[in-house]
Amino acid sequence: MAHLLVVEDDPQLRGALVRALRDKGHAVATAPSGMAGLDAAVTDRPDLVVLDLGLPDVDGAQVLRMLRSVSDVPVIVATARDDEPEMVTVLEAGADDYIIKPFGAAQLDARVKAVLRRLGVTETEEPLLVGDLRVDVASREVTLSGAAIDLTPREFDLLAYLAHRPGQVVSRRELLAEVWQQPLGGADKTVDVHLSWLRRKLGETAQSPRYLHTVRTVGVKLAAPEETSHRPADAPDTPGTA
Repeated sequence: MAHLLVVEDDPQLRGALVRALRDKGHAVATAPSGMAGLDAAVTDRPDLVVLDLGLPDVDGAQVLRMLRSVSDVPVIVATARDDEPEMVTVLEAGADDYIIKPFGAAQLDARVKAVLRRLGVTETEEPLLVGDLRVDVASREVTLSGAAIDLTPREFDLLAYLAHRPGQVVSRRELLAEVWQQPLGGADKTVDVHLSWLRRKLGETAQSPRYLHTVRTVGVKLAAPEETSHRPADAPDTPGTA
């Protein structure tokens, strides 16, 4: 399994790519614009970037050049432009491969694996550890103090997204966009309900948090108990407070 970053401005296509790549076993983050993608690639250090060329703020080829000045992360360019000079340009700018739209999930997955294999990048992600909480993204298994926790697929995706960012406050808007692939203005209560379910399965509440901590008006963070046990809960465990 690889940690991928998909830089694509079309929300429907972005959502389809995320679902398809996650179904293939990859962890996937997204960015809707060139500068956001550049920032995410540098900050989050994914195993590979899938980069659209037709972005709303900066042309993807320029994003590639800027990225190459600061990172050697593998990049697969995804584009509807099928002319040879364009492909030569992006390859010379530092792309490791390119794929022409429209394409199937199996083809993209094969290219991702081929690029990572060729560059010697491992696709095996170590389990994520937050205190006694262990999130194994490869097997999609979660244990707490050695005891297995049974999560729904969406609960697991939510927990894994937070576990990739321990101690970092994540907004409901970001969770809706990245975990649910919903556009801005989606149903915030969906996040609240799933967080409430996760809390129950982790044996805690918003009033007495151990791992999941609400930061009022900002979002939620996942942190080990020893890192936050001295802090009071910020909000009650009711919809609209995550």
